[in-house]
Amino acid sequence: MTVALLISLRMSLTVSLLVLIFISGVVAQDGWAVHYNPKYICALNGSTVTMKCMYRYLVIDSSQNSFWSTIRSSDEDLLNDPYYRDRVQYHGDQQQSTLRLMNVTEKDQSTYHCRYKDDRFRGRYRDRGVDLSVTDLQVEVPERVIEGDKVTLTCKTTCSLTVQPTFTWYRNGRYLSSSTDQLHLQPVSRKDAGRYRCAVLGQDLRSPEVTLNVRYGPKSISVSISPSGKIVEGSSVTLTCSSDANPPVEYNWIKGTTIVGKGKTYTMKEISSVDSGQYKCRSSNEHGEKLSEALTLNVLYPPKSISVSFTFSGETLEGSSVTLTCSSDATVQNYTWFKEGESSPVGPRKSYSFIVDSKSSGWYYCLAQNDHGSIKSAAVPVIIKAEYSIILYVVVGVGLCGVATLIAVVFLMNKKMKKKRTMEEDDQNVDPNAKDDTYTALDPVSRSSDDLYNTLATVNKNGD
Repeated sequence: MTVALLISLRMSLTVSLLVLIFISGVVAQDGWAVHYNPKYICALNGSTVTMKCMYRYLVIDSSQNSFWSTIRSSDEDLLNDPYYRDRVQYHGDQQQSTLRLMNVTEKDQSTYHCRYKDDRFRGRYRDRGVDLSVTDLQVEVPERVIEGDKVTLTCKTTCSLTVQPTFTWYRNGRYLSSSTDQLHLQPVSRKDAGRYRCAVLGQDLRSPEVTLNVRYGPKSISVSISPSGKIVEGSSVTLTCSSDANPPVEYNWIKGTTIVGKGKTYTMKEISSVDSGQYKCRSSNEHGEKLSEALTLNVLYPPKSISVSFTFSGETLEGSSVTLTCSSDATVQNYTWFKEGESSPVGPRKSYSFIVDSKSSGWYYCLAQNDHGSIKSAAVPVIIKAEYSIILYVVVGVGLCGVATLIAVVFLMNKKMKKKRTMEEDDQNVDPNAKDDTYTALDPVSRSSDDLYNTLATVNKNGD
């Protein structure tokens, strides 16, 4: 009875022990009990990993010891494997064994076991072991980011890290203040664009750099001209436009209201005076557009046209003041006035004023000159009006007198001829004996007053 009870109790304890061993992940053979903590490790590439196995002897034998192995080492001691030898350290006592594996890589991913060597039985005992996964840090960024969006960058791994580290962030190699696995940019601006990486604080464990591309419309625009300085007609000139935008912009060159060119640069070969004016550059992309300030292009060239204006109409009175003014289409450094027939200039400025007299009367012209050439105006007359007036009055007076004389001569001759014809007609109509009768009729002694009047009337009529 007693023996049966003892056997039953022993079996019960053995079953209970086996259940506890399997529940905790421990495998036991011949009195060995092993437990791993943790059973799974996710570690960063380049980090140091620590694995522990806890054991106890059910049958104590001081000659027994432990080591670590993996499938890669063909279940041999890692210290004997050249691949692991310099990176492995063991620590432990009769209660536990610790494996410290340094600078882990993806090649180290495997299952690691505690091994127990029993000199007495020359047996090796294996168990479930510790699974090791190795991962890199990766920065996750949104595919499309527009300025003003709320953006979050995440430092990710392919497995859940067993030991949660403190993270840090870098942009373009410079440290940022964030200490979590997420970096918040809210709202994001074009200044946030750049190369980002996350890392473990205090360790040389960093992710590869990734680029955050922030899209935005043109924010600034500038124009330049080459060559700088004076632009001379006939030379080649290039205008260049620069704009801060993402994605790259399209450039248009505008003169006045007309588009004259496209592209970042606009070149004018053999530039002429008609190319002078104000130019603007317009940059645009899908997110907006911006117009530059006006760039004034002043093309220097020799005078091509010239005109003269004056304060009189060609003739003026002696003693009057006259002002001659010269104008040209080009930028002129020197205006010079000349009088025809004289070798020396009479005036060195754009306008020339003088008092008209007999010496100054004549024809004047202007010479416009700059660094690129010169042009001469047509001559204009400055004539004293009195000289022409006297001649005109004389000519008109002589002409009028001649006409009057001619009219008088014609009138007298016509009258004389008419009188002559009348007298000839009267001579033909009078009686030859009428002479005595006439004088008799006029005799006051022999005639009465009435007879005398009638006679005079008749004579007068015939005379007409």
